[in-house]
Amino acid sequence: MYPLKFEPILKQTLWGGDKIIPFKHLNSDLKGVGESWEISGVEDNESVVANGPDKGLTLADMVRKYREELVGEANYARFGNKFPLLIKFIDAKQDLSIQVHPTDELAKKRHNSMGKTEMWYVVDADKGAKLRSGFSEQITPKEYKECVLNNTITDVLQEYEIHPGDVFFLPAGRVHSIGAGAFIAEIQQTSDITYRIYDFNRKDANGKTRELHTDLAREAINYEVLDDYRTKYDAVKDEPVELVACPYFTTSQYDMTEEISCDYSELDSFVIFICMEGACKMRDNEGHELTVSAGESILLPATTQDIIITPEGGNVKLLETYV
Repeated sequence: MYPLKFEPILKQTLWGGDKIIPFKHLNSDLKGVGESWEISGVEDNESVVANGPDKGLTLADMVRKYREELVGEANYARFGNKFPLLIKFIDAKQDLSIQVHPTDELAKKRHNSMGKTEMWYVVDADKGAKLRSGFSEQITPKEYKECVLNNTITDVLQEYEIHPGDVFFLPAGRVHSIGAGAFIAEIQQTSDITYRIYDFNRKDANGKTRELHTDLAREAINYEVLDDYRTKYDAVKDEPVELVACPYFTTSQYDMTEEISCDYSELDSFVIFICMEGACKMRDNEGHELTVSAGESILLPATTQDIIITPEGGNVKLLETYV
């Protein structure tokens, strides 16, 4: 198998901005693009291969065709034909709703689906842009419902001003929201289940408010309070820095100015690289070579033994993630 690129799935939203198209160097005049789904196995939103002999096949087609060769033996045994990760870029021109996602157990019971644990990596941020993650004080499920009804839910959430490179890990059950001016990369379980808690009483073009899932969310929320919901890490040049390791994905940052070799001979998983900055050449052990630029994502099949990453002039910043 060979390294795969995919056609982005662009989604126009009420809150979408104008950063995704230029960031990805796309020839498009679409306005209000809030999300680009980079690698997706979500039903009816499946990524399409953009390169090589399998061009035109969906990610679901690829998993069915290559099975363990693509995703790894343990992953295929665990997830079957369902690709386990969803990779997105999100550009918020306005505040997104306050929301929460269910755990695997609750999602299976209610929706016969996987839950949704995710992480954010801040690609860029307007001055003063903020993210909300977790509670700032201890509240009960009853108090939570009262806060939603009297429009004070934001008063009990932790809020952070953000800067490029900031990382937030969001296990299922953690209340969160993306603020206006935030441009982030999101790595998550393959699930599109979101419980909308609060939407700032916004109305659409027809004067209607969006549906809220206050009661569904109440049982899905983890009410614990942490001192700090940010993920701290020490930025190091020219070697991988682990950001998040959880049962659903492990993600590292590569901040590179020189060539790096990655050995995957002991890893029983596909590997995804998401390019945040610059451009680099990737060459695998079978001699396949391609260039990856800012805004692009690449999927290395589980058969990949090693890869050499060579920056093409200047600094290159990548996220690497696998299951």
